[in-house]
Amino acid sequence: MEDVLEQPVLVLNRLWQAVNVVGARRAFALLARGHAGVVHHHEDDFRVFSLLDWMDFSRDNPPVEQWEVVHTPRTAIRLPRVILLTWFDRLPCKELKLTRNNVFERDKDTCQYCGNVFDREDLNLDHVIPRDRGGRTTWENIVCSCIRCNSHKANRLPHEARMRLIRKPVKPKWRPVISLVLNNQQRERWKDFLDLAYWNVELEE
Repeated sequence: MEDVLEQPVLVLNRLWQAVNVVGARRAFALLARGHAGVVHHHEDDFRVFSLLDWMDFSRDNPPVEQWEVVHTPRTAIRLPRVILLTWFDRLPCKELKLTRNNVFERDKDTCQYCGNVFDREDLNLDHVIPRDRGGRTTWENIVCSCIRCNSHKANRLPHEARMRLIRKPVKPKWRPVISLVLNNQQRERWKDFLDLAYWNVELEE
């Protein structure tokens, strides 16, 4: 049960916007207090269940996988994947973090020197002004680059390497809804409620 209760559950505010991810233990606590309901895709629509209704639904519709069940002395309850808060209608105030994936997202997986699009595993980050020449790790000095262009530029300024940026790097104006790393299964499970891709750790100086 310990592992099951640590499973991630997506939290939506009253406007059905993703605002957080909590463990199943916390999700059940919110359900028990009447602060949230379980969101479940059922018969081509989304239904919201109270905890008691969810317990009845769990009894009549047991899941295929045992890890999706929380066993109690009296019954077995399906693990909720998404819950809807009954009172909170705001979005958390989050700054957009400078992360590898956020830079890739801003630059649309495009090398900012040659203009070609690559898979993310074939891309890296380049300091336009190299760090050992006073360049900082900021939105305005970090760009997405392919391995070939990055190697050619090396520890030089773009004009010294006879290279030119296809666009000036700036801080994006969009904000993340939530900040977390998701695996493919979680992204598939929550895709109806997430607006942006997952984010990795924040870059440091």
